[in-house]
Amino acid sequence: MEDDEFESPNAAIELELFQPEGLNPINNENIIVTRRLHDGTYVRVLPDGTTAPEPPSRTDWSGIDALTEEELDAAARSDPDNPPHEDSPPERYKRQPQVRQIRRALHLTQEEFCARYAIPLGTLRDWEQGKTVPDQAARAHLHVIAVEPEMVARALAT
Repeated sequence: MEDDEFESPNAAIELELFQPEGLNPINNENIIVTRRLHDGTYVRVLPDGTTAPEPPSRTDWSGIDALTEEELDAAARSDPDNPPHEDSPPERYKRQPQVRQIRRALHLTQEEFCARYAIPLGTLRDWEQGKTVPDQAARAHLHVIAVEPEMVARALAT
């Protein structure tokens, strides 16, 4: 596709091919923008840039406000689609080493940490970004680094 096929950056969106059937095309009139003011109130930003008061909520909060903590807890526990979290984590959750905190406590860049402790840079980045988690051997390696960083660095330097 040539760049000059579309008159504007939004022209591709306006093509019939990109529009789901039965939906209006996206434009500024279809988008609702809300802004929170310094006093905590919300206003709706209109397409021309002016603001209007946000319409009142259609939710009747008085019934929810009248519930006691016990009633709220019972209602939450009875919801099969959204069970509440327990205060203590389940046994199936394994504690993961906080790789970024270990590295920062040692005042090392990602590159320095990887070079010193024989960890591939991409792997470290994936761990720190939460894309992957360290396996059992890597968790043990990270635990020893956290407890005795200089000993591990000396052992790996030889």
